[in-house]
Amino acid sequence: MENEEKVNENIQELSKEENENVVNGNIIVITGLSGAGKSLALKCLEDMDYFCVDNLLPGLIPKFVQLSATSDMNKIAFVIDIRGRKFFKELLTALKEIPNYGFKYTIIFFEASDAVLIRRFSETRRRHPLAHNGRLLDGITFERKQLEEIRKIADKIIDTSTLSQNKLKNELSEIIGINQKPDSLNITVIAFGFKYGIPLDADLIFDVRFLPNPYYVNELRHLTGNDDPVKDYLNNINETKEYLEKFLDFNLYLIPKFIAEGKANLTIGVGCTGGRHRSVFIANELSKALTDNNYKVQTEYRELKS
Repeated sequence: MENEEKVNENIQELSKEENENVVNGNIIVITGLSGAGKSLALKCLEDMDYFCVDNLLPGLIPKFVQLSATSDMNKIAFVIDIRGRKFFKELLTALKEIPNYGFKYTIIFFEASDAVLIRRFSETRRRHPLAHNGRLLDGITFERKQLEEIRKIADKIIDTSTLSQNKLKNELSEIIGINQKPDSLNITVIAFGFKYGIPLDADLIFDVRFLPNPYYVNELRHLTGNDDPVKDYLNNINETKEYLEKFLDFNLYLIPKFIAEGKANLTIGVGCTGGRHRSVFIANELSKALTDNNYKVQTEYRELKS
């Protein structure tokens, strides 16, 4: 109750002009035709760090938003559609209350052609929520009519008839303004030893066993690729310099392609024999280059944990 009163007091103190510029966060309202891809859109938004709620009753929206205003949740997405039955009619009224709590909202309406919707329902063997005992096409037609009002006020209409999952994610990214940003991809670089097996979750594997092995230099054997003597040894080898130039250029070329395809996580494995010298050194060089280019990177040394 105390938090609720505090939120209301803060909102009342804002002038109309200030209230337009100061928001607690953004809310994406996903609605549209059954079978048009709303659930897939919600999964995409989850990958973009949105707190997502499927099939929320419209009457609960104001209370949910009010609670969010007192927390650190500032990216929220709802799927609200005809499954709410008679409660769906409350949606427009509920949406009008959202700005009262300092949030902006965007309505995205999903639709597809009749032929595509019929095919999707046939493939999934699911029943249309409005078909009842009638024909599937009748249910689709009736739903279109029921959603006419909300479609008219939608900020964005997406026809998913010909959209792949990646294209849908890209379109959503453009709408919410995060498309192809370097920090939209989480990158993990793992240094490992081939003698202990390849990391199961690696998307890319690079083998650096062709480089001279510091293990066979007595004064370097007990060290790792994190130590300066090993770094100096490898940096003074022409093969290392040539490989690093091509290796880093290749990865810096490749990673934006993954982002453009909507990939959320990328794991890069760099392996040598034992996973302690060459792979650690090369993994560090890659992580540094990616960090310098504003990518989110974490580095793991699998064989150094033991």
